[in-house]
Amino acid sequence: MARFIFITGGVVSSLGKGLMAASLAALLQARGYRVRIRKFDPYLNVDPGTMSPYQHGEVYVTDDGAETDLDLGHYERFTGVAARQSDNVTSGRIYRDIIAKERRGDYLGATVQVIPHVTDAIKAFAKADTQDLDFVLCEIGGTVGDIESLPFMEAIRQLRNELGREASVFVHVTLVPYIAAAGELKTKPTQHSVKELTALGVQPDILLCRCEHPLPDNERAKIALFCNVRKEAVIPALDAKSIYAVPLQYHAEGLDYEVLRAFGITPGVAPDLRRWSDILDRQINPEGEVTVGVIGKYVGLQDAYKSLNEALVHGGLANRVKVNIRWIDAEIFEGDEAHIAAELEPLHAILVPGAFGERGAEGKIAAIRFARERKVPFFGICFGMQMACVESARNLCGLPNASSSEFGPTDEPLIGIIQEWMSEEGLQKRNADSDLGGTMRLGAYPAALAGNSHVAQIYDGDSISERHRHRYEVNTAYRERLEAAGLRFSGMSPDGELPEIVERDDHPWFVGVQFHPELKSKPFDPHPLFASFVEAAVQQSRLV
Repeated sequence: MARFIFITGGVVSSLGKGLMAASLAALLQARGYRVRIRKFDPYLNVDPGTMSPYQHGEVYVTDDGAETDLDLGHYERFTGVAARQSDNVTSGRIYRDIIAKERRGDYLGATVQVIPHVTDAIKAFAKADTQDLDFVLCEIGGTVGDIESLPFMEAIRQLRNELGREASVFVHVTLVPYIAAAGELKTKPTQHSVKELTALGVQPDILLCRCEHPLPDNERAKIALFCNVRKEAVIPALDAKSIYAVPLQYHAEGLDYEVLRAFGITPGVAPDLRRWSDILDRQINPEGEVTVGVIGKYVGLQDAYKSLNEALVHGGLANRVKVNIRWIDAEIFEGDEAHIAAELEPLHAILVPGAFGERGAEGKIAAIRFARERKVPFFGICFGMQMACVESARNLCGLPNASSSEFGPTDEPLIGIIQEWMSEEGLQKRNADSDLGGTMRLGAYPAALAGNSHVAQIYDGDSISERHRHRYEVNTAYRERLEAAGLRFSGMSPDGELPEIVERDDHPWFVGVQFHPELKSKPFDPHPLFASFVEAAVQQSRLV
């Protein structure tokens, strides 16, 4: 039977509950346990798919096509366990399903209420498909005291009664701020947060205390006394030099030991943390460094490119180099060639990531042209691949009006909306009037690679499966002209209808992909495209 660990947060948001959950899961994994992590999001969106990256950061996509919270990316990167649609639920999705049942008459005339109908749905989500697991970690989004999260708090309170103490543990992540004027840490915010949580019927078993300075022994004792937990269960969590140092740091503070103890489990041999020690050693002891420019649209919030950032770090780990990322707003390149050269010449590689909409597109096209003409390693992802095709069409194929129908009517629709494609569920159809939410080509799809291509060498194979999130595709009617200009279509969907990868044979490293490889990269298993891209950047750095 699976045991459940419920993780809540208090005082302020952005304390790192997701990273804490991922790190704890990695520690339990290192002890030989089978784990899965789930995220409860209290907002009323059905999923984050239609939310601005500035509102919510990146949208993480699973193999089975779910658009989910970015914390699921942490979960996968730290555990290697592929996330599923059933691992992320929102209030919006729960209410949508309940209202659909009510309209069908499934409740047989009963009054539909938060208790028991909403809380029962939350509990069912938490317990679904857990038969083969040792531990299920459930992170509750938001902060204790938020109105939106109250049904979730009530649901986990009920689950504790149903599961029993031997099968459920509450971990509360809180803040112990340092007041510089007083020169001391203050425990009162943590006390009030636990008081608020306890008033909801949830008594934490373990407190993870985020702090900027070491937590003195007497302060730990004070927190334990006022919050009704054991002193050893008050775990200090200081800022780490790297997120990949967090599992080692939490283990050193005894987090995994205290969690097992709370379950009544006597910890056996120490966890095997050699994987994390090697990752950290590669990160803090690099043998060189490179600078990669990311020419993006949402560079004002790096969480908008969270998985991309980490995948570049992983590419650095694979080559034992530090990757310095320069986030550059694509709009600054529009109409200023001298500025383009000044910004891009110091770079060892250029990456254009995914995006939606016309804003910044011309700047990205200009950056791609610079990379192509100056032989700077270039990596285009999703929208970045599409703009690479537009750049070649305009500047090499004599099609100056080549564009995307996403930007409006065009005489040369090089990029157009996908009308239909095959999936495991059968033929999928879309048009310009389809809903925006959940209607893209989402999730893992296979692709066939040309046998003598650069990407086939990188992947060391001729077939791949990668995750997608897009509504527009390169129009294959232009394929012949683009290939005549040197832009080779080296990866296609198995039926040969949808372009997946383009590359240039006349360039040291020029690859564009329609999918999102960053979603499958892990620190202990860097994605081959990112490892190869950073390797090309290393070679470029030796030429500069």
